[in-house]
Amino acid sequence: MASVAAGAGTDTGRGGLEGQPRGLWVLAGTEFWERVSFHGMQALLVLYMVEQLLLPGHAEHVAGLAAVRGAVEAATGPLSAQAFASQLFGLYVGFVYFTPAIGGWIGDRVIGRRAAVVVGGLLMAAGHLSLAFDKTFLAALGLLVAGAGLLRGNLLAEVGALYTPQDRRRAEGVQLYYTGINVGAFVAPIATGALGQAYGWHAGFAFAAGGMLIGVAIYLAGRGAVPAQQHGARGEQRPLTPAERRSVGRLAVLGLIAVSYWTAQTQVWNTYNIWARDHLDRVIGAFTMPVPWLQGFDALAPVLMLPFVLRWWRVRAQTGRESGELTKAAIGCLLFALGMAWLGAAGAGRVPLLWGIAFHMVSNLGWIYFNPVVLAVFTRAAPAPRAATVIACYQLSVFVGSIVSGRLGGFYERWGPADFWFVHAGIAAAGSVAVLALRGWLRRALG
Repeated sequence: MASVAAGAGTDTGRGGLEGQPRGLWVLAGTEFWERVSFHGMQALLVLYMVEQLLLPGHAEHVAGLAAVRGAVEAATGPLSAQAFASQLFGLYVGFVYFTPAIGGWIGDRVIGRRAAVVVGGLLMAAGHLSLAFDKTFLAALGLLVAGAGLLRGNLLAEVGALYTPQDRRRAEGVQLYYTGINVGAFVAPIATGALGQAYGWHAGFAFAAGGMLIGVAIYLAGRGAVPAQQHGARGEQRPLTPAERRSVGRLAVLGLIAVSYWTAQTQVWNTYNIWARDHLDRVIGAFTMPVPWLQGFDALAPVLMLPFVLRWWRVRAQTGRESGELTKAAIGCLLFALGMAWLGAAGAGRVPLLWGIAFHMVSNLGWIYFNPVVLAVFTRAAPAPRAATVIACYQLSVFVGSIVSGRLGGFYERWGPADFWFVHAGIAAAGSVAVLALRGWLRRALG
């Protein structure tokens, strides 16, 4: 049986900040720098492809690009540079969130979670460095996908192992963990956007590589505070009980519903950058805000709102009126749908910067209610023998959503911005309806 337990020197009690286990802060610090790495590159990627990589003089030097474009256009028909960039971005992000299911299995059954996290981080650093050359662009994406699969497929399972199933700190711990993610995602686009504007795209990619190496160093330095996997790959793994199998089945359904949310959410990382470039007035006096900075604010917004949301939940809990996890998830989908509708209401003209700021506040309130809450359900309900694998399978919803989002991005020029965003509002709202409709059935197996 591959289980987790507190290793020597590991504290899963209340010795850390905010009454949380000390290991949470080690893992959050690691994830912070992973997200600095990932979001720093992600904020540049579509703009980099549209404004440089896919232009004559560059595209012909990218190894394998003609074959990839041919394969994509065989399924979609001819694509403009912007549409192909959107599709390629969707495929990249999709596979970043697909491979954690494989990486979780490798961590559970083959090399152990700690080794998987370290190897994954080093692969990601190598991928960012490979972006320095046109020829190795696709190889760089492959290294990033493989590295993210190993690291993300195991890091969140280690967060879940810090708590007992009955520990109420779990949900708040996941929220705090994601605060580290969002702070990293805020810092990254600001840094890479400024570096890219001042010194060129590759300076931003180099910054991302350095961030990933710092994350690996933090993980290695603090590994004593993280529960050790007792048997890892070579231990005997017992079969799942009928109740555990039911939990896995319900989690799979919840992950399927989450596709609607992630189809809309991943568009914020993708086509939204093009919309912001063309329709948002980013001039402040004599300064024009770089588009990647909006991705930084998108990450900052939940950090600003989280203390108030947590306080609200605690007040509601004290009076016995706190919404259940699934109800919160449904509220999150609906709020995100309102954010998409807000973008659609902007029409085809230019709107003030505050319009974009309002979108980020509303949509990220939806994120707070949806993503960390659903992840808390997965970390609690995933059977211990397959914890990393099952938790990582939640990322499959992001994979499918990213693939769909990338395909829809190809229609942006044809539909126009208003219809494009209203379609995504409808998709997110459908997820809210689905969660509410199945809420009772899901509760019976997930607790």
